[in-house]
Amino acid sequence: MRIAVDALGGDNAPDEIIAGVLAASERLPGDEFILVGEGEALRSRLRDKPGNISVREASGVIGMGEDPAASLRARPNSTVAVAARMVREGEAEALFSAGSTGASVAAALLLIGRLRGCRRPAIATMLPFDAPVLLLDVGATVSCRPQDLLNFAILGGVFARKYLDIRDPRVGLINVGEEPGKGDDTVKEAHGLLATSDRVRFVGNVEGREISHGVADVLVTDGFTGNVILKTAEGVAREILNMVRGAVTASAVTKLAGAILRPQLRAVRDRVDPENYGGSFLLGVRGPVVIGHGNSLARGVENALVGIAHSGSSLSEDSERELAAAQEQQKGDAV
Repeated sequence: MRIAVDALGGDNAPDEIIAGVLAASERLPGDEFILVGEGEALRSRLRDKPGNISVREASGVIGMGEDPAASLRARPNSTVAVAARMVREGEAEALFSAGSTGASVAAALLLIGRLRGCRRPAIATMLPFDAPVLLLDVGATVSCRPQDLLNFAILGGVFARKYLDIRDPRVGLINVGEEPGKGDDTVKEAHGLLATSDRVRFVGNVEGREISHGVADVLVTDGFTGNVILKTAEGVAREILNMVRGAVTASAVTKLAGAILRPQLRAVRDRVDPENYGGSFLLGVRGPVVIGHGNSLARGVENALVGIAHSGSSLSEDSERELAAAQEQQKGDAV
């Protein structure tokens, strides 16, 4: 695959972005990485770059506090805008940015375009439990319609099959109770759509306390709720790790116990470390788009790029086909 990389997006750009691209280029010698940014500055850092890395000129980055759509229109040569146009025009097949999430979503919508049958996109991220769980949306579409939630379920199911190698992924709807009649009108109607769709394996409502229990492979909700779940999970995981670290360093005895448990504790730390997942896929647009953490380091960038290559270039085509099939079923049911 040819992957356009926003070299200036993120708190640690461009050095950590470049380091991540260099590492990914070694792991994926058959793929091509196009760094989008200020050419002279990038080339000075890539004097001995591998042959599968190139540079595309762009100027400036859209900041976290700027209005995404207005900034894209005012600065069409910003890095994320140039990278998105490369995907639209076929110069690249995927996009990665660790910059502003809003700018990445807006660039994908305005410049790459939505899949047919998908009104709004969804950001899908992995929750690092014993069996990985895909959660979407976590921030792209704050206010959803029932049809959007069905579309998210379809998009998530396609992604789980291709990326997680789950043949028949189970889909759950985040709700305040397990019963079909729980939740607001939007969630109730979405439950009905999911329950009658033959494009998803719907297992019903899932409460917050059940998220980590393996009851579903794909969890669907609106972007507001999903973002709260994700940020809460990250904060709780970080706090628990700090508590464990404090407990094992409290005395000579606990330090000895900590030394014995160090390999297991490191494994737990690595499991919840966002750097190991790299970023979140924006589903529902015409091409793989991955949004990295704003504070991504080289390892996170590397893992995100490897994840893009693993997902394959047919993700969008498969998703569009499934969305179309779901629409045909709904038309038939209406008749």
